Amino acid sequence: MILAACGRNKKVDVSNIHVDVKIERFDHDFDAMRSKPMTVQATYLQQKYGVFYQDFVGHILQAGSTNDTTYFKTLRDVFRGKAYTDLKHDVDAAYPDMDAQNASLTEAFKYIKYYYPQKKLPKVYAYFSGFQAQTSIGNGYFAIGLDLFLGANSRFYPALTDAFPRYLSRHFTPENITPRVVEGIAREDMFPEDDNDKSLLSKMVYNGKILYFMDQVLPDVGDTTKIGYTTEQLKWCNDFKGKIWGYFLEENLLYETDYPKIQKYLTEAPFTPGLGEKNESAPKLAVWTGWQIVRGYMDKHPEVTLPQLMADKDAQKILNESKYRPQ
Repeated sequence: MILAACGRNKKVDVSNIHVDVKIERFDHDFDAMRSKPMTVQATYLQQKYGVFYQDFVGHILQAGSTNDTTYFKTLRDVFRGKAYTDLKHDVDAAYPDMDAQNASLTEAFKYIKYYYPQKKLPKVYAYFSGFQAQTSIGNGYFAIGLDLFLGANSRFYPALTDAFPRYLSRHFTPENITPRVVEGIAREDMFPEDDNDKSLLSKMVYNGKILYFMDQVLPDVGDTTKIGYTTEQLKWCNDFKGKIWGYFLEENLLYETDYPKIQKYLTEAPFTPGLGEKNESAPKLAVWTGWQIVRGYMDKHPEVTLPQLMADKDAQKILNESKYRPQ
């Protein structure tokens, strides 16, 4: 097991891959509309950010189209509000610069380029999402909602528990930015899930491949951060992996396609109902199990490249050849 893990985590050399990520501070450029003539700054934003500026005005602010200036009234209302100034204060305090994120994303994007040399990487923007989304992807861009990466103890999050309960907001930290960007690019851009993959097994293996992709692209990021577990939840999964797998088999869940029946094994939650005592079980047990299946498959098939794995749609083959039999 130790040798397999070492082989899986062996870093490839990306020193000769020329990538330089600079997260553009849309939040700063947008704020400049308070002090500069709006028409002039709007033209600058249109030129610099293109479709993202249109998406921001239309979908985040819901202020209409950028084709005319009627949306300026909404902008003025936003800038006058205490909510905006309070949020700007906290974002600026947490992110006076994004040097650390630029460096970690540059490294991650180098790994993506190593495995996928032809991949056109998106421009990366930082903005305020209005507490709507940590990340969003569009035509040629990937945007980071800094308001949802302010740190687990941000003063804003207790008021948002309906949308972002504590078990989610505890991961809203700066070190989660790069993993969430990489995961978003993987899920939404490079390897979107096939709508025809309806069985729990196919969803297990799909999610396992996404996390294995993150293993390769983020070799220095811990498993808890990649999957969004606490240390205790990850330990629980490792301690009870045999019982978890036995439960899926005994309940005949692997080939179940009724999403309401399998949803609780795939989605975020504080724990998984029906497993463990005193609500101590980890959530997303099918995601974690799929990850172990894919890791087992790749440990047994060192000749399979990452692109070959990600292109392989045969979940049953991957399960069979993983020899996944946890005790």
